[in-house]
Amino acid sequence: MFNFVFDRKILGRPYPNLATLTDATNGYHDLGNTFPWIAPCRIMLYARDHNYRVNVSYITDPIPERALYPVGLAFFDFKIDYFAMMSDRVRELLRSRHMRVMFYYHEGDNPAHERTRLNDLCVGHELPTDCYIFVSGNTIADAIPGFIYFPDHELFYWRMSVEKDRQIMPGCIAHSGLRGSEFTLLSRVHKWWRASIVTHLRARGILDRSRWSYGMTMIDDQYKDNPIELCQFENLEQQIAEFLVNAPYTCDDQTTEQHNQHWQLVREHYEESYCHLVLETLYDADGSQGTFLTEKTFKPIRHAQPFVLFAPPGSLALLRSLGYHTFDHVIDNHYDRITDNTDRFRATVGAIEKLRSQDMHAWYQSLLDDIRYNQEYFRATKWHRLDDLATHIDII
Repeated sequence: MFNFVFDRKILGRPYPNLATLTDATNGYHDLGNTFPWIAPCRIMLYARDHNYRVNVSYITDPIPERALYPVGLAFFDFKIDYFAMMSDRVRELLRSRHMRVMFYYHEGDNPAHERTRLNDLCVGHELPTDCYIFVSGNTIADAIPGFIYFPDHELFYWRMSVEKDRQIMPGCIAHSGLRGSEFTLLSRVHKWWRASIVTHLRARGILDRSRWSYGMTMIDDQYKDNPIELCQFENLEQQIAEFLVNAPYTCDDQTTEQHNQHWQLVREHYEESYCHLVLETLYDADGSQGTFLTEKTFKPIRHAQPFVLFAPPGSLALLRSLGYHTFDHVIDNHYDRITDNTDRFRATVGAIEKLRSQDMHAWYQSLLDDIRYNQEYFRATKWHRLDDLATHIDII
C-alpha cells in the first residue's frame, strides 16, 4: 500500500502536488508540458490499473505512518528549487520526519546529478537529506542512497496497449505464416546516434527487405554528443549527410502526431516482419553506467516479435531480471555486455548480420514458445511491480 498525502482536492480527486493550478475538467494530460514541468504521479494511474491499494490523505488531515508526498516530474529542471515550492507545513513535516517526498521521474537521466542538486537544496532549507525518495527510470538508481529504479515504461505501455481507458486492446499475433520483411525499424525523432545506425544499416543492405522509417522530429541533440565514434567507419559521416538530405523516410501513412500516440498500431509492422530492431531513447544513459528502457522495447514484446536492441549496455540483462525471455540461444546477444558505445554498435550490427544469414522464417518458428511467453507475461497484472516498489520504499 502507498500512503500518499496531497495539498488539495479538485473536482473530487487529488490535484498533483506542486503543479500549477489549471482547469482540470478534462484531466491532467498536458500538465507536464509547461513550467514547472510537474505531471501527475503515474503511480496513481498504475495502482488503479492493477488494483493496488493507495491511501489518500490531505495535508490538513492527520498524517498517516509511512506517509509520502508524491511529486511527479515530467522533466527535472536543475534551476527549480522544488522544496521552496512546498508549503511551510510540508517542509515542517519533512524536517520532523513525519513525511517524505517521493519524487517520481520516469526518464533515464543520470540520477547522480539529481541527487547532488536535491541534497544541496535540502541543506539550504535545513532539511535532512533523507527527507525524500527518488524513483527513477534509470537502473543505476538502485546503487544510489535514497534512489530506487522502477520500470515505469513497462506499466505505461501496458495501459496504452493492453487496457486503454478501461477497454481491452487487441494485440498482434504470433502466426506461423510467411512474412514479407526481415526486420522492422521505426524512428520518429532525429538523434545523431540514430542517424549513424540507420545510415550504416542501410548502406550495408540490412534494411533492403525491411519495414523502416526515419523521422525528422527535432530535439536538442548535438552532433558533437554522438556516442558513436564516426571516425572509426569509412565514409560514414558523408553517408549520414547524404542520408539526412533525403529524410524523412516513411513506411506507413500515419501522421507525425499518430506516430507519437502509443496506442496507435500498424499491425503490418509486427505481423509481417520477423524481428524488431529497436532504437531506444538513449544509447549511453547519460553516462550513468545504468540503463533505461521505454515503450520502444516493450512494443515488440507486446506484439509478438523477437528483437535486437540498440540501447545502453545491460538492457537485455534488465529484461531478463524483469522476467522476460531475450532469445539468447538464437541471437548473439553478447553486445549487451559491451560498455564501449562504438564497439557495442559494431557487435549489434554483427548480431543482425548473423540473423540474415539464415532462414529467418524457420528461425522465427523456433521462437514461438518464447515469443508467446513474453506476450502473455507482458499482458499479465503488474501488481507485483507496485508491491516491490512499496516494499523497497519502506525499507530505505
